[in-house]
Amino acid sequence: MTTRGCYGPAAFAILVAFGLTGCGGGGVSKSKATIRLAMVTDVGGLGDKSFNDSAYAGLKRAKTELGADIQVLESKSAADYQPNLSALADENFDEIFAIGFLMNKDLAQVASNHPKGHFAIIDAVVDQPNITSVTFREQDGSFLAGALAARVSKTKTIAFLGGLDIPLLRKFEAGFSAGAHEVDPNVKVLVKYVGSFEDVASGKELAQVLFSQGADIIYAAAGKSGIGAIDEIRSRPSVYLIGVDGDQDGLAPGKILTSVLKRVDVAVFTVAKDILDKKPPKGHLEFGLKDNGVGLTDFQYTKQIIGPKTIAEVRKLRDAIIAGKITPPQTREELANFKPVKL
Repeated sequence: MTTRGCYGPAAFAILVAFGLTGCGGGGVSKSKATIRLAMVTDVGGLGDKSFNDSAYAGLKRAKTELGADIQVLESKSAADYQPNLSALADENFDEIFAIGFLMNKDLAQVASNHPKGHFAIIDAVVDQPNITSVTFREQDGSFLAGALAARVSKTKTIAFLGGLDIPLLRKFEAGFSAGAHEVDPNVKVLVKYVGSFEDVASGKELAQVLFSQGADIIYAAAGKSGIGAIDEIRSRPSVYLIGVDGDQDGLAPGKILTSVLKRVDVAVFTVAKDILDKKPPKGHLEFGLKDNGVGLTDFQYTKQIIGPKTIAEVRKLRDAIIAGKITPPQTREELANFKPVKL
């Protein structure tokens, strides 16, 4: 059977782009690989310097450290989810990762059609016996980002720029606002949503609007749309951005205060190792600060801007969250009832 016969023309083109020219894929022969892992990206694909890239980093780590055979199919639109998942499921991988909550219905259908296969989905909970659901406590990392932004802001106005206005992104929004008000009850938090994770131009335009409204720090949790906001800060003095998902600090050194890491790579590698150990995880896994699943980067370019006092305060808040002394809100309703904690 040829590769074109296995995947069809569109999927074949993607496999060729990654040098995966055989049905076994990945440069490691099917007979020699310890485990065979595959991944379907969310829209935006690889190169988003955020969510998909973080997941791919975990897959590459599994290849390096566990000897895994890996394959990746990119989704250009939601219409690609089910065909991509089905193409990989037909190849009997040990684990197939669906990267993104938007795949929940398509994955449920594919998993039902392949009951002997095993799957993992990031950012959604799908209650089926052959699916591992992986979510994160994004509100925890966002809380720390909010506290940092409130302390660094000179205008006492900061902003949250989200991709889609959905429950998942509201966890980022709620945590950010709560963290800001934890350290400064009077700071103003502006909120806007792009309506897309891929619209770079609109991300840039909305960043301009937020800066015109007085914000001097924007937390951009908007996938590729956030790249537009990063472009905007480069030419503006005295304004900063907080990145998301992956380490985006180097995209504009000295202008990105920190990035809220969502360690999809850690989750992907953890599940892969469990598969290798013949212990496929079942049910729902949640990654937070305690698990190194979320957190902040190390302020490589911005230590002098932030200052040691603020860095120490942020670390104290991190310890308080891990110890259960602070529970960051994950909805707007919880945010409305959130009360700052005196440490």
